[in-house]
Amino acid sequence: MALLDNAKDVLPLSSIAELLTAKVRTLKMYEDKGLLPHKKSSKKLYSISDVKMIAFVHYLASVKKINANGIKYIIEMLESNMDEKNRTDFLNLIEQKLEKLSGVDVTDVEVI
Repeated sequence: MALLDNAKDVLPLSSIAELLTAKVRTLKMYEDKGLLPHKKSSKKLYSISDVKMIAFVHYLASVKKINANGIKYIIEMLESNMDEKNRTDFLNLIEQKLEKLSGVDVTDVEVI
């Protein structure tokens, strides 16, 4: 069996919304505001690697209540100040923290 290519675009926004327990409309709003990884094809499929960034964007917007301009600035800082390995390591760390929070109510997040 071949290993999964994390960079291959295979997931539509509807599947990502289900994974993140978010609404498709919310993810489309992020897309419209330019917060999601840019896709050139008309199918707009996302990779496993993209899901980590989308989850990070969703966390910043829904839990931390950061507006679109703030999120764009954070993404720009990640992309311009981190190499690919450090950015991947950072997103993996964020993913671990989000997994711990997945069973916690949003109102309880600030206490952690």
